[in-house]
Amino acid sequence: MLSSMSQGTPEFDVIVVGGGHAGAEAAWAAANMGARCALVTVDPARIGVMSCNPAIGGLAKGQIVREIDALGGLMARATDATGIMFKTLNTSKGPAVRGPRAQCDKHAYAREVRRLLQSRAEITILPGFVESFVTRPGGTSPSRRIVGVVIRHLDASTELRAGAVVLTTGTFMRGLMHTGESRSPGGRIGEPAAVTISSHLRELGFELGRLKTGTPPRLRRSTIDWDSLEPQTGDEPPEPFSDLTWSRLSPPSDSSARAPFPLLPQVDCRITSTNAAIHAAIRANLHRAPMYSGQIESVGPRYCPSIEDKVVRFAQRESHHVFLEPESHESDWIYCNGISTSLPKDVQEAIVRAMPGCQRAEILQFGYAVEYDMVRPHQIHATAMTKIVDGLFLAGQINGTSGYEEAAGQGLLAGINAVRFARGVEPMTLGRDESYIGVMMDDLVTKTPIEPYRMFTSRAEHRLLLRADNAADRLTPRGRELGTVCDERWSLFQRRRTEIDAINRIIDAARIDNESLALRMKRPGYSTDDLRRDLESSQPAAPPRSMLPQSLFTVLAERQYDGYITRQRAEVRRHAETEHRRLPREIDYRSIIGLRAEARESLARFRPETFGQASRLEGVNPTDLTLLLVAVSRNRARR
Repeated sequence: MLSSMSQGTPEFDVIVVGGGHAGAEAAWAAANMGARCALVTVDPARIGVMSCNPAIGGLAKGQIVREIDALGGLMARATDATGIMFKTLNTSKGPAVRGPRAQCDKHAYAREVRRLLQSRAEITILPGFVESFVTRPGGTSPSRRIVGVVIRHLDASTELRAGAVVLTTGTFMRGLMHTGESRSPGGRIGEPAAVTISSHLRELGFELGRLKTGTPPRLRRSTIDWDSLEPQTGDEPPEPFSDLTWSRLSPPSDSSARAPFPLLPQVDCRITSTNAAIHAAIRANLHRAPMYSGQIESVGPRYCPSIEDKVVRFAQRESHHVFLEPESHESDWIYCNGISTSLPKDVQEAIVRAMPGCQRAEILQFGYAVEYDMVRPHQIHATAMTKIVDGLFLAGQINGTSGYEEAAGQGLLAGINAVRFARGVEPMTLGRDESYIGVMMDDLVTKTPIEPYRMFTSRAEHRLLLRADNAADRLTPRGRELGTVCDERWSLFQRRRTEIDAINRIIDAARIDNESLALRMKRPGYSTDDLRRDLESSQPAAPPRSMLPQSLFTVLAERQYDGYITRQRAEVRRHAETEHRRLPREIDYRSIIGLRAEARESLARFRPETFGQASRLEGVNPTDLTLLLVAVSRNRARR
């Protein structure tokens, strides 16, 4: 492929660099919009690899996956095709904080992602790594506009031209892996680091930082006393992630015609734990731990800490849960969720062997930490385009985030806006009241990450509006306008809206045992099964039994929390004018009289695009915002 291209400069609408979760979504979104996309990755056989825990979703992360699906993305589809344990978390709590999660077969997942990408004629997958960026003067940025990249494969270099470039390097930019005192270059086991991109980004004027992440040891299942440990099982029946999967399932009453789901045999996990002896061994070897010896200087994720971090920070705890999770039907590998570590191999052996059920466990791969370069995200817009080079978009861990889902959400947004930029169309953003993806992007461009960013429901002030069940209502019409939602998904969405309207009409008119159904639904413990039963026995006639389970769940959630939801929507409307009011691009914050030095510095560093973003900057208080509003108003009046 590359040799044939060397005779002329290939033309694409978008080039995506990197085949991880961010790159896959970016390329898929571009293809959905009809754009010609080149996906450049060092090893095409490694596209879609789950380098850490082979699980998708969870608290807040599950909502992101549902949002990606509502906008036509691929992560939910690949998860449904390869999930081996589906479980909704937080079911004892309200719908706003429930999170769908699936343990996937990691080999099957990567194959499915590759299959989906290879099925698109719009996507050309190219082996190679980026040697340099091709830019030219111009654009609205202070300096340049990107027009392509130079990639190298084997001994040949090729220049690719495109209207926009999406960079998704993951942990590979100057990646350095640590296990005890030993270290080696690489973004993950068996794959080399990207050593030149960092210097090219610095040459273009970007400020880089350095972060750290880690992974636990993997064990051989046959060497674990599996049956002696407490099991953790999935939901029965399991619920899929994607609306497209839901649409192909028959109603429970017609099981003979039910489409097969899940597609793969389901597994269970096991729970073990650390203990006082393990913690003592860790404390005795902290001087050999890269995080504590000074060998690693960067910061790791506070909310997904290594076991050595847990032992130090929570010294009063005598044990921590460890979840033993099967990685695939095709291997004997078990993922030790809860003991991420970069301690030396002999200490890891001692930790594993002291856990209940693991006295004879064989370690197939030792845990390790990875240090990598990232771009400080105050240098990107909420659209994912950089402020320094027009047409260059960043997505995933390069922006300082962690997690497959966060990367995929950014990749989707970057892919959409890269196509729009290449076509000369205004970029799109997602608001904090519209999606968790919008919350994440706003957080990234208004805060300096001191650790890898991870999404939580607590980060979203409007989380009652951002539930997993209503992702389609929030985002599928938007995706249809953008061109990322296919006809099948759009037809399913229209069916959903028709069903929800019909259910609500019946609820408003129905009485059960002389009680209003609308009032009856607000009883504590009232469930979707209760609602289905009451609808079927109500007068006037109920909607057909084929109604989608998610439609029932959404109606119930909206009815049970209508007071809170009404207040949140009113709050969104109240702040809408200020939130979206744009700040002049050319404003000189240092010339605003009365503005505090801390506020001047923060505003000049982040260059917020709206008053809403400015209000969330570190070091900016309400008085500063008032002075800023006055200054902008005076400037507009003079103009």
